[in-house]
Amino acid sequence: MAEKNFLIIGGSSGIGLSLTELLASDGNNVTVVARNQSEVISKMLGAKQIIADVTTDNFSEQIPEALDGLVYCPGSINLKPFHRLTEGDFLADFNINLIGAVKAIQAALPSLKKGKNPSIVLFSTVAVAQGMPFHASIAASKGAIEGLAKSLAAELAPVIRVNVIAPSLTNTPLASR
Repeated sequence: MAEKNFLIIGGSSGIGLSLTELLASDGNNVTVVARNQSEVISKMLGAKQIIADVTTDNFSEQIPEALDGLVYCPGSINLKPFHRLTEGDFLADFNINLIGAVKAIQAALPSLKKGKNPSIVLFSTVAVAQGMPFHASIAASKGAIEGLAKSLAAELAPVIRVNVIAPSLTNTPLASR
């Protein structure tokens, strides 16, 4: 199997790190965008790192010329009763979950169009479909991700495949609280 080029946003921890490990161990070229430098990613896994905050930094010039896949892994867990949530809480969750994904996809789109059978994978949460207490802010922002994924799937097909997955609570540093 020929090696492929993948861009993982948020690949230095949790699900993103596991995905980075899996793809790198299969001989693929993996580029990870994360806010902090990780020795594990560069030295142990041999992945390229881009240190950036996708919500504020322009990193498009550092993306490989051709991409076969983009995975957007960042998330937030802002579990509060609805009456304690502020506008700032909603905006912060919306910024990291949706706006960050939009910026990452826009930055990577030219490279994805040059890839072989490229795909985009976005993360939602089971809380969007289930309705769970104390999840109003995160479910609202991840619900927006689901809408984005459906719209992009229709717009970018058949060249770029777009999927969204909605896991339940996963044993990751983000969920450790």
